[in-house]
Amino acid sequence: MPGSPFEPAPYTADPRVDAYIDALPGWQQSICREVRDLVHAADPEVTETVKRTSRPYFVLDGNICALLAAKDHVNVFLYDGAIVPDPDGIITGGHGNKAARTVAVRQGETINAPALTAMFRHIIADNRAGGRRKLKRER
Repeated sequence: MPGSPFEPAPYTADPRVDAYIDALPGWQQSICREVRDLVHAADPEVTETVKRTSRPYFVLDGNICALLAAKDHVNVFLYDGAIVPDPDGIITGGHGNKAARTVAVRQGETINAPALTAMFRHIIADNRAGGRRKLKRER
């Protein structure tokens, strides 16, 4: 949506991330592209790469999130150490995980763009403040 706070500024796409997304079924491509746009809209300095052989990662002073397409959903791994608030209840897994939690999006579901973007921005701010490990030690 033009003029939306979730519209990404132009960003440099990693062709390996394009290849990962392009190989998926259409409904998973749509989810991955929307998440990609949201994370880039959260901060224009976000970059993308591939880690763990083929998984797309979005980084800025540390990991923000990663994508993993499964048979019946797409997992968005949030690298927040469970310290980012989830007032909208979008986290679907990893509640006790010390490194990452997940938001699983299934075919036909709508992504809660405002909530996910807020979480991305919080993770980015935490990364800039030294990262989740440092922040957890200080708390």
